[in-house]
Amino acid sequence: MTTDRIFNFSAGPAALPEAVLRKAQEAIWNVAGSGIGIMEHSHRGKVFDRIIAEAEESCRSLADIPDNYRVLYLQGGASLQFAMVPMNLLGPDRTADYLVTGVWSQKAVKEAKPIGKVHIAVSSESTNFDRIPQPSEIRYSPSPVYVHITTNNTIFGTQWKTEPPVPGGAPLIADTSSDMYSRPIDIRKYGLIYAGAQKNLGPSGVVLVIIRDDLIEAGAKNLPTMLQYRTHAAENSLYNTPPTFGIYFMGEVFKWIQSQGGLSAMAEHNESKAGLLYDYLDSSDFFRGTVQRDSRSLMNVCFRAPTEELETKFINEATKRGLDGLKGHRSVGGMRASIYNACPREAVEALVRFMKEFERANRAEAART
Repeated sequence: MTTDRIFNFSAGPAALPEAVLRKAQEAIWNVAGSGIGIMEHSHRGKVFDRIIAEAEESCRSLADIPDNYRVLYLQGGASLQFAMVPMNLLGPDRTADYLVTGVWSQKAVKEAKPIGKVHIAVSSESTNFDRIPQPSEIRYSPSPVYVHITTNNTIFGTQWKTEPPVPGGAPLIADTSSDMYSRPIDIRKYGLIYAGAQKNLGPSGVVLVIIRDDLIEAGAKNLPTMLQYRTHAAENSLYNTPPTFGIYFMGEVFKWIQSQGGLSAMAEHNESKAGLLYDYLDSSDFFRGTVQRDSRSLMNVCFRAPTEELETKFINEATKRGLDGLKGHRSVGGMRASIYNACPREAVEALVRFMKEFERANRAEAART
């Protein structure tokens, strides 16, 4: 067992900023000089009032969120939002359009189907989700109540570079769990955004929802109280006991992103990191990327070796070198390097060095296959 930190390429829960982790260590013991740890504080007290207010202020500032949008901190992760979105906005006699680009899109469709009509406006399943569809491929229904996308696909390593065009009057709903605040975002183009925290924003257990006021009011009123967005908007995410530590941590991550130069600087950082890895993959005749070039994710880089046996060997040896979490999702195999905001450039440099070394050492074995 090592007592040192290693490089974490896990898809989530994922690497977190070291500066925030160290601050959180103190906050667990004594937050804001209160003499009480963050996980012990009442969510109704003045200390937590300041914490959640600061978190929202930083969240809004980073993306210039307009006043007619609410910032909510909920539970249940993105998976609950797969159902909560249609429960509030769809209804049995309406149609929602889904752009399907991976497993998480499919799960969102599955949760919406019992609630209302679902139209698959486009899907890249025929090519095993190795690309983001072109706008010309999208076929919307006549009057969708909303359009849903998954902005980044962790399992297959694809990412929307820009928002797809949507029919007039149809709000764009996005699951941004794995690339939220990794780059600039124009909130005004969306009606609702949700993101599980455990990729770029904080620890697991809290989900960020940014929702426009009119969609809060349009939500169904015959739902259980906890499943209505209006409940959480009216109570500033404090209707019940919220995930207080997760909200604290997310607020500190927002501040950390600000200290790095904001979303534009974060995008440059992520593009540079991903470029190192993709450039090597493009030059290698041993490893190969699995995604079409114009659809490549900056968050999750998926790649294969010549054989599954060599992939197993690579993952095992990488782990021994302190490069952890590189095994691809069980449904697709191969390897995956998740290089979210907090993954340092040094980690990608170390990975590329090891990949070059592994390629040299195993080229003869690959040639025999």
